[in-house]
Amino acid sequence: MRLLLYKDIDLRRVKPAFDKVKAAIEADDFRSADVKKLNVGPYHRAKLDYANRLLLQFARVNLDGAPVTVCLALEVIENHAYEKSRFLRGATVDEAKIEREPPSALAAPALAASATPLRWLGSQQQFELLDKPIVFDEAQEAALEQPAPLVVIGSAGSGKTAVTLSRLRQAEGRVLYVTLSAYLAQGARALHAAHGFENPKQEVDFLSYRELLETLRVPPGREVTLPAFAGWCARHRQSLRLLGDLDAQALFEEFRGVIGAQPGGPLSLADYLALGTRQSLLNPAQRELAHGLFQRYRAWLDESGLYDSNLVAEAWRTQIAVPAGPVYDFVVVDEVQDLTPVQLALVLALLKKPDHFILCGDSHQIVHPNFFSWSALKALFWQGLAGEAAERALSQPLRVLQANYRNTQAVTALANRLLKIKQARFGSVDRESNFLVRSTAPEAGSVSLVAAKGAAVQALDAATRQSAQHALIVLRDEDKAAARARFRTPLVFSVAEAKGLEYPHVLLVDIVSGQRQAYAEVCDGVQPADLEADELDYRRAKDKADKSLELYKFYVNALYVAMTRAVQSLTLVESDPAHPLLALLGLQAGDAVSQPVRASTREEWAQEARKLQLQGKDEQAQAIQAAFLQHKTVPWAPWSRQLVEDLAPKALDAKNPSNKPRQALYDYALWHRQHQWVTALGQAGFAPARQLLDQGVFWGAGSTKPHPHGFRSDTWEQLESLTRKSVAAVRQRHLLAWEAKKFKDLLQQADTYGPDHASPVGATPLMLAAMAGNAPLVQALLDKGADPQRRDEFGHTAWDHALGRAMQEPAFAGTGMPAIFPLLAPPALDVQTDGRLVRLERGQAEYWVLQLMLAGLKTQWSRCVVRSAELRKYPEGFFADQLHEVLANLPAWLWADKRRKPSYVNQVLARAEVASAYQPARKLWARAGTGRYLPNPAMQLRIGDGWVPVYEVMALDWVDRGSGEDAWYRPRPLALVARLGLRPPEDSTDAE
Repeated sequence: MRLLLYKDIDLRRVKPAFDKVKAAIEADDFRSADVKKLNVGPYHRAKLDYANRLLLQFARVNLDGAPVTVCLALEVIENHAYEKSRFLRGATVDEAKIEREPPSALAAPALAASATPLRWLGSQQQFELLDKPIVFDEAQEAALEQPAPLVVIGSAGSGKTAVTLSRLRQAEGRVLYVTLSAYLAQGARALHAAHGFENPKQEVDFLSYRELLETLRVPPGREVTLPAFAGWCARHRQSLRLLGDLDAQALFEEFRGVIGAQPGGPLSLADYLALGTRQSLLNPAQRELAHGLFQRYRAWLDESGLYDSNLVAEAWRTQIAVPAGPVYDFVVVDEVQDLTPVQLALVLALLKKPDHFILCGDSHQIVHPNFFSWSALKALFWQGLAGEAAERALSQPLRVLQANYRNTQAVTALANRLLKIKQARFGSVDRESNFLVRSTAPEAGSVSLVAAKGAAVQALDAATRQSAQHALIVLRDEDKAAARARFRTPLVFSVAEAKGLEYPHVLLVDIVSGQRQAYAEVCDGVQPADLEADELDYRRAKDKADKSLELYKFYVNALYVAMTRAVQSLTLVESDPAHPLLALLGLQAGDAVSQPVRASTREEWAQEARKLQLQGKDEQAQAIQAAFLQHKTVPWAPWSRQLVEDLAPKALDAKNPSNKPRQALYDYALWHRQHQWVTALGQAGFAPARQLLDQGVFWGAGSTKPHPHGFRSDTWEQLESLTRKSVAAVRQRHLLAWEAKKFKDLLQQADTYGPDHASPVGATPLMLAAMAGNAPLVQALLDKGADPQRRDEFGHTAWDHALGRAMQEPAFAGTGMPAIFPLLAPPALDVQTDGRLVRLERGQAEYWVLQLMLAGLKTQWSRCVVRSAELRKYPEGFFADQLHEVLANLPAWLWADKRRKPSYVNQVLARAEVASAYQPARKLWARAGTGRYLPNPAMQLRIGDGWVPVYEVMALDWVDRGSGEDAWYRPRPLALVARLGLRPPEDSTDAE
């Protein structure tokens, strides 16, 4: 058996012992290596010596059609300290269970069953590890080893993102990964941090391009989209006719990719007219009209509350980035073909050293409006886009990754044939994109052409409609309706939506037939003999004045992107199967391929819907909900603000003989720890509430106890005991089922009412499972599509509910939170302060402190005292000892040992307050008193695509209901804003 080494493994102290273990494993002698299966995860360990162990994992790869198992050496565990393992993440390893593992369990079938899949295995002796183990080929290794600046070109599935992320892991200082897609940026962050990877020498930001703009200054309004632009074009039909009936997509490309795309700002009319013939879609006479329309377009943006990221990029570069100076030591730009020159110029302006960057992309995957080509990018560098030093990126060999590790052989062959047609018709795009792709997949796969006739369509519909493994792609959004009339799958995408997705099986519906003339032009004059070569020869277009490539680039690239979404099989369903392009592709119409298709389970559809929601594909997610996840309305009345407002008049009416509404309001108050309702119930004569008032647990107008500041300290133990019993009784009643190890009934409720239904207490099942610290139940609910970002009426997510419990029970931070952290904790927390995005990553102390504040604010803001401490501290704000008590209970892999001193939290609080001179100035909280802090009232949280003032998200107006009388001892949000001289969030009103 082959043994591969993780490239970051440290063998310096155990090299002789490792060599012996390696030799034993390679000889399939597991007994001599003392290889045992651990009781946690898919891991094994081998015995190096008395004190040290080698952590192993097995992988499975297909070689020449036969499955082969290999062994992966991950990490040396010194002195039996499994709890410090990067991969085990604090999991408890039971040595007794390890020793009882029989050697026979290490037989090949047992290993194969638990082995992780490995896509490719060359002659390399090492592997990289992102979310899964990867063995790089020679081209990938060469790209990885080349120093910056570096340009990596590769098709979909070539592993260019894996290569660039591996290279990024090696960078030091402040590092930026940026791409156009927010989902791709989130995925890259997850890959970078997979299996607990940390580089203490770097601070890395993973941002979409929009988020990068927001880190400088949040642009006002929303970004303009093609549908919005198309609506504007409809008001200028007459002008568009004078442009040769240019459609909205083409004009958008002219505005975004030509006029507004230059690093120096939008082109003047003279500069626009001076462009070469192949640098614009329009002739000189049409350009003058288009330039006038562009000025109207800019005015319309302002009137409509929209912004163009090109225009913002130029403004932010000159107004903010250049004056403030560079901030990043290293930058990776992924899918660079989606960015315009002015957008790229802003990114490179943020670099401290102009040549410390990596660009990667594929010019064949352009479906966004721009005129990108690698040759055009070269010209920009030669013009000094990133300084003279950056030209070295173009003097070195550009790294081209031709291997495809995603698509089967048949799909890759069809995509290659389309590239041959593109080159034969238009000439080479540039020298750098002049290559075909080589599939490494052992599976042949299938490609078929089906005439869009009744019986064939019905057969395909019947076979695919219940499978989440089959997706349907059309050219544009307006084509979806016709496709849905024939196919009932909810997975219907336009090409622009499908970019970045992949499915095992894909149907392309009338992409060619729906644009007969355009695709006829794409293949005009191309003969089958032109497509026989195994490689692409570089050739320029015959007519340099021919703009056909730019005119029809969208159509050919869109078809290429659509094809490469299919991993295993691709079916083209066309109304005109005799179209000449289809013939050139070597496709002949036949019957629909009859394949046994397994209907996806409810859980699989739920997971698919959740994945699409994360990618911003709400339309398809809702279609899945309507087709497969139909849920009933819950038969109970969940607690809510509206319910309490309806109950309150009855509950607080002393003449009402029924105690039922009083008990409901009382339980609600204790569950949420809201003092005002207990005070009101006590005044109305409800005995349990009156008892708490009389004992001094709650203070208000109805309390018979003296002011709390005059309490003797010897009463605290009694008060805390009474309070905890009252709150614990409510919690036990409503949380008991969620703490149980058996939760079949709860999962059945999730199937019936939906995974995000409101429980009787108003929280979702995921929120209650998180509060209970029940990680298996959390995972089961996530598998059913539960939304971890859903907020309750107090602005709390499921993770916030766990943090809120830890604020009340600090020990829960050590017992319940570690297991649910990987499942629920957001990878980053986005806030807006001083008009710019501040992103807090998991590894930052501010991430934890702010989240604890937000999770505990509901209780802290109210006057419900549930802990034994000096009373007056809590209403005035959070303080260091309080936060440290929670954080100190976290395991070391979440809160490092170097942070364990109580003074450290004080330092964090001081450096991120609004008045601090510390850089970077995050301004996350405001000082409400000596050593007391509250979240910055001028701060905003990202909710969906917008920003909302933090105290509005946290519903403090509801927490404040009925508590105006004693507001003297904790500042209200806008009063605090005024006192500190902050700029309040827009549209805020002072509750006072």
